[in-house]
Amino acid sequence: MAQTKPELDSKTAALMEKAAINQIENGLDEIVVNLSNVRRKNSKLQKTKVVIKKSKIVHYNSLDEHYKAICNCKKCDLSKTRNKFVYGVGNPNADVMFVGEAPGRDEDLKGEPFVGRAGQLLDKILTAIDFNRDNTYILNMLKCRPPENRDPQPEEMALCLPYLAEQIRIIQPKIICALGRISAQALLQTKTPLGKLRKQWHDFNGILFMVTYHPAALLRFQSYKKDTWEDVQMLRAKYDELTAKK
Repeated sequence: MAQTKPELDSKTAALMEKAAINQIENGLDEIVVNLSNVRRKNSKLQKTKVVIKKSKIVHYNSLDEHYKAICNCKKCDLSKTRNKFVYGVGNPNADVMFVGEAPGRDEDLKGEPFVGRAGQLLDKILTAIDFNRDNTYILNMLKCRPPENRDPQPEEMALCLPYLAEQIRIIQPKIICALGRISAQALLQTKTPLGKLRKQWHDFNGILFMVTYHPAALLRFQSYKKDTWEDVQMLRAKYDELTAKK
């Protein structure tokens, strides 16, 4: 009798698809996905969801007060491997906020977001549209570097996103720009590809929200620079429109 292949549940299939895409992006010619490992990871994520509990929401009067309250956070294992807690940098009254995914090696060492090669490119992009670190606010979803710069895990984002939410509440920006797929999809709670999220305005709890490529992606793929330039010009035009109404 012929044996039928067991059907995969949707979450396991999604994890397998992501693993395959990651292998392709890393240049592997032959895709090898270990189904048992995928199922084990899926089981682990399900257990993690049960462990994570909603904590009491506490609001703060300033970014400094908030930073002092959370800078020694030990809610997840990233606290064991980080060098420095990377909070954010810029104007506490900024109208425009840029949100990346997580600190990298340089950021982890310095304790400031976007200070490596990608950060230097971001500075050039900001300068090109008459912005800088003094009149914007720059931060990441995660405040600690994932080992080897791997993607943030769902449980890590779940624990860290309330910190970002409080930063947004305190700063009250008029525009938020997500840098890269991970921050865009997490904040908009969607799986829509980055390419389809671009070139339009989204609503994030009443705040204008747009998406563009992460500067690190521009360093790897020169072809993204043209699209990113179009995105930031759209951002600048909207900012000018909003400030003209004051």
